[in-house]
Amino acid sequence: MGSFIELAATDGHRFSAYQATPAGKARGALVVAPEIFGVNSHIRSVADGYAADGYLTIAPALFDRVQRHYETGYAPDEIQAGIAIMQKIDFGVALRDVAAAIGYAKSAGRVAIVGYCWGGTVAWLAASRLSGLAAAVPYYGGGMPNFMDESPKCPVLCHFGEQDKSPSPAQARALLAKHPEVAGHFYDAGHGFNCDQRGSYNAEASKLARSRTVAFLAQHVG
Repeated sequence: MGSFIELAATDGHRFSAYQATPAGKARGALVVAPEIFGVNSHIRSVADGYAADGYLTIAPALFDRVQRHYETGYAPDEIQAGIAIMQKIDFGVALRDVAAAIGYAKSAGRVAIVGYCWGGTVAWLAASRLSGLAAAVPYYGGGMPNFMDESPKCPVLCHFGEQDKSPSPAQARALLAKHPEVAGHFYDAGHGFNCDQRGSYNAEASKLARSRTVAFLAQHVG
């Protein structure tokens, strides 16, 4: 089990982050960029899982700038609340908090970022705009097509759903066509297929994507 710590961005903003620590010596570190539901029980369990794989894992509370300690479930009204908060967060500002998490995590070795949903777009932008990342793994980042012209500075592995609308498979394939150096996989699943608390959860796709992610991290992080 992990615990919450406090980090500080370069602009002085202080925010919480969930830290999950491996049992033995860390193989490296991982930043987990959350969905629009905050660092909730699902994201904490994701972080715990990567810590069990041997990575010091940090999930920064990127919504602390709007509402501290925000976390919620997946009911329709909760989704709307998450969207409302997301619309108040500028990606450039969110990346300051990601950069602080990278700076903290690098004591454990090389650092990668894995992001889900909104966090998938954060991970894509972090790979392009931040230094200090060894790899990035965006899952179904709905905003990624808006940032097709970004140029990742580290290896990137993308996971997309064939039944997703945000991004659509056509948008995702257009992005991959523009970036032949970026690896991409498509799954017979919808948006949010990795989250076992959502109706869109797909156990088979989630398991396959995670096995590919772990192999990618082993290759590029340790």
